[in-house]
Amino acid sequence: MIESKIPRSFGTHDGTFHADEVTACALLLLFDLIDENKIVRTRDSRLLEKCEYVCDVGGVYKPKQKCFDHHQIDYQGSLSSAGMILLYLQSEGIISPHEYQLFNHNLVMGVDAHDNGRDPQIPGLCTYSHVISNFTPIDHGVEEEELRIAFFRALHFTLEHLNRLLKRYHYAQSCRELVSEAMEKNKDCLIFEKAVPWFELFFELGGANHPAQFIIMPAGKHWKLRGIPPSYDERMQVRHPLPQEWAGLLDSQLQQVTGIPGAIFCHKGRFISVWETKNDALNAYQLVRKGHDNSI
Repeated sequence: MIESKIPRSFGTHDGTFHADEVTACALLLLFDLIDENKIVRTRDSRLLEKCEYVCDVGGVYKPKQKCFDHHQIDYQGSLSSAGMILLYLQSEGIISPHEYQLFNHNLVMGVDAHDNGRDPQIPGLCTYSHVISNFTPIDHGVEEEELRIAFFRALHFTLEHLNRLLKRYHYAQSCRELVSEAMEKNKDCLIFEKAVPWFELFFELGGANHPAQFIIMPAGKHWKLRGIPPSYDERMQVRHPLPQEWAGLLDSQLQQVTGIPGAIFCHKGRFISVWETKNDALNAYQLVRKGHDNSI
């Protein structure tokens, strides 16, 4: 007879750890489904049978039984234990579909791909999975206790990262009405009285079909005039670049070219410029608009 499971416990394999089970564990901690002092690292089936959640070990993928392994031959999907746990959280209503997309697109898809050998190994590119791998002890012959300590260091790092992602998302959503109002009031240039995370919200609210080409908003003590990308996926481009003659200019150089005393900086890529005051940014926008009208 199998002993009753220990509530809020988590089991995974011992030995070298990877980003998938670290992330799976951190997700369960983030949403208060397990306790850190009930995390067990072992391959002993008798100990694993007592755990409420078992991830990346055991050879079973059965969400209803809270078993999340992807190594067995009868599982042919693309998920790792991280993706399995994230999907479970959504199916159980613990996270919303939007929160699922947040974590999946910002982290978990890459973890799944890396763990299953599908991500491209690009020289010079360090992913989150590589960072977690660097938490493992350098000496391959270390004792299990040192591996356990390293696992929890990686776990705490991941938990903080996930928590910040979630908080940023909730903060951005709290600014939704501000972005919506700016889109309704302005056609060519969206003007904000405070700095807000506008980019994702703009395209969530139909920005791909909105005519706005620029935004003006505070940037620290100053103000910025920034071009808007043509679409969410083309974020490194802008619908209308700033004037060529502004490119890369600083302070007095930009002031001389624009005639605006509060000119501070224009990026050489011509997608953003910084100005002393809101009026300076508005005047810069009028120059850009006038130049655009004259070129038509």
